[in-house]
Amino acid sequence: METYELLAHPAHPPLAVTSVQARVLALDARWLTLRWRVEGAGQLFVPPFAGKGRADGLWQTTCFEMFVRPDGGDAYAEFNLSPSQAWAAYDFSGYRAGMAERAMVRDPVSTPRRGQSVLIFDAAIPAASLPSLPWTYGLTAVIEETGGRKSYWAMAHGSERPDFHDEACFAARLAAPTHP
Repeated sequence: METYELLAHPAHPPLAVTSVQARVLALDARWLTLRWRVEGAGQLFVPPFAGKGRADGLWQTTCFEMFVRPDGGDAYAEFNLSPSQAWAAYDFSGYRAGMAERAMVRDPVSTPRRGQSVLIFDAAIPAASLPSLPWTYGLTAVIEETGGRKSYWAMAHGSERPDFHDEACFAARLAAPTHP
């Protein structure tokens, strides 16, 4: 699977973070596994452990996100994954419309690992909780640094304001598996 260099939105540059990479590591019958790598993370604010569970507003601090839109429609799903272990999942019927909690068969699993200047954030989303393939998707991150400075990272940005729901952010595609 391809590694994507996420771009900081130019209206909200980072303080010390130099790059954010994201990728799908694997998708099998049980899990979709993802990885984000944040370089220059020495001043990164990492939310403290809160325990696994659904929570709203995770995007207000350091948070890693995936947006998934099945082919042939306007509906999409949003998954928010926090280093605190909290998570959120929503369904939308169209661009920022019809928001509802997405049913999950079990909690996603998140594992942050931090060094002096790097944060690696691995997450696994239950495959049964994902829309059916094929789909387009976007990997994004909200990064909070010292003093509350926030930067917004995505595969692409489509407007003057950060908006991960924007069409431009659905920049990757995952096809349905082929069977010989």
